[in-house]
Amino acid sequence: MFNRDSLEFLAQSGKTEVVNVNGQQYATHQLYKVAEPTPAPLVVRNLSGLVDYLKSEFDKQAHLLVHVVSPTQVSVVSSYNNDFNRREIIKAEALLPEYRYGAFYDSEDFIIKLQSGFVSNEDRTKLLKVVGNIKEENVRQVGDDGVSQSVVAKTGVATVEDVKVPNPVLLAPYRTFIEVKQPESAFVFRMKDGPSAALFEADGGAWRNAAIEAVAAYLSDELNELITAEHVVVIA
Repeated sequence: MFNRDSLEFLAQSGKTEVVNVNGQQYATHQLYKVAEPTPAPLVVRNLSGLVDYLKSEFDKQAHLLVHVVSPTQVSVVSSYNNDFNRREIIKAEALLPEYRYGAFYDSEDFIIKLQSGFVSNEDRTKLLKVVGNIKEENVRQVGDDGVSQSVVAKTGVATVEDVKVPNPVLLAPYRTFIEVKQPESAFVFRMKDGPSAALFEADGGAWRNAAIEAVAAYLSDELNELITAEHVVVIA
């Protein structure tokens, strides 16, 4: 904290005047506080790298806060410094395959995206079977619920018939760190002439909470010794 003598010294040395107005001191020029220097954070791409760093105690930090910011980001910060700011020591940012929800892909691209960016489960198998065996470009609406669709698809060695498009579907895209189980959520699956297909998220973002909880549980388990010794706190 600056006292009166410090302000007067600055005023004299930098030609800045300090004046009194109604019992309050004012400087004629803006004074800028010199911030405490902080290092740039390390960046890793998986949770195991972050865990290894913390277990190594490389920088010998006494108390660290591990904050699960989102399904794809974890930040490790220190306690307050002299400026009452926290220093970000290391952060993990997940590398994930790209998929544009709500965008239509042609059948070939959709099959590739589904196989490379989604965990194998029953509904993924159903979608691959339908999209991979389509025999016509036309997609028809069926029923009066505004949701059901059908396509002409190969259903046997020499059989072609109308097949109802599965909807909604439960899928588990790679949306968080690979060290934890990818959360399943509901998707609206739609097709249109071409043929092309799209997935629309239909769980209101609830999967994010599940992913954050899974990441926090993983870190709490892996860092149990440091947590017990009160060197690390994990929050989500």
